[in-house]
Amino acid sequence: MSYTRDIGEISARYRRTGEVEQSTVNARTVGRYVATGEMTNGQFGMFEWEMRPGAGARTGHFHKTFSESFYVTSGSVSLFNGETWITATKGDFFYVPQGGIHAYHNDSGSPSSMLVLFAPGAPREGYFRELARISSEGLELSEDEWTQLWGRHDQYRA
Repeated sequence: MSYTRDIGEISARYRRTGEVEQSTVNARTVGRYVATGEMTNGQFGMFEWEMRPGAGARTGHFHKTFSESFYVTSGSVSLFNGETWITATKGDFFYVPQGGIHAYHNDSGSPSSMLVLFAPGAPREGYFRELARISSEGLELSEDEWTQLWGRHDQYRA
């Protein structure tokens, strides 16, 4: 039990859609940081991903400090479970515990979208802000630079 008082409190938080920060990565993905770990007192983070065809990454990776869940809200998304690729469609759910190898990519030829949930609320928006900056500035990173960037954000190649 994390709440020990005998009476409730006024503590709910609300954000209008226009208040939600977003980043565009490689002109193919718009990530909206619907609920950051900061907003949820570190309990979880939830992002909305809108992906054009070809968006995402095929590089299998894992995280040490948080789980990641994917809920497809439109179209289809290819999800990697560490062994094989699965085609997930609207309404499908995919859970990856800490240490679980995964990746995602939009192979469908049509736009798709999904909600991505991180628990606990790791500050993942920092990672995606960096990716957006790299993309917008047309930078090309070396393997060592990618490894450093991933390491700063609890992301490791499988």
